Amino acid sequence: MAAPPKKPHLRERYDERQREVLDTCAGVLARHGYHGTSIDDLIAATGLTRGGLYHYIGSKPELLSRVLADLMAPLLEQARPIVEGPDAPATAIERLRALTRLWMTHVEEHQDHVTVFLQERHTLEQDPSWDEVRGDRDAFEALLTTVLEQGVADGELRLADPGLTALGLLGMVNHSVVWFRRGGRLSAQQVADGFVDLLLGGIRA
Repeated sequence: MAAPPKKPHLRERYDERQREVLDTCAGVLARHGYHGTSIDDLIAATGLTRGGLYHYIGSKPELLSRVLADLMAPLLEQARPIVEGPDAPATAIERLRALTRLWMTHVEEHQDHVTVFLQERHTLEQDPSWDEVRGDRDAFEALLTTVLEQGVADGELRLADPGLTALGLLGMVNHSVVWFRRGGRLSAQQVADGFVDLLLGGIRA
């Protein structure tokens, strides 16, 4: 992948176009799978030449790594203030609800990326490029577990294993991409609240 331009106005245009290309390519990967997608498929979807495609995404492995990184890094950046920031919600239950709403909205806005993540994570797990994605994923899981542990410590929640509960909620939200559709019966916020209410029905002190 070629180095992006250094001049600010050119870099802004480059970043915007690269975002469009990555989103388009994520859609192709989500529909056909990593191994079922050829470079020619990506060229056809983006309207770029082979050289133009390389300019924005590099190789197929680089594309996959970037799609997954673009899913996790922004989510983690927005999640940290909810748990650790000075303006974080006052109670653990409020933090849990805010975190799940953010997360479910992220799923809504990045359905192709989440689908690729679920389908292809094992393709990259042995590759060094996966380390950053895995680090962000583990950090988000740790934030969620921290909120649940805070709830137990404050007497808001009753949990034998906060880590297990975090994994269960992770599974519910991540796999909602299989059935959730924007504009459907429930909004992303309603789905998030439904998941939290379902969880709290069994663990509220």
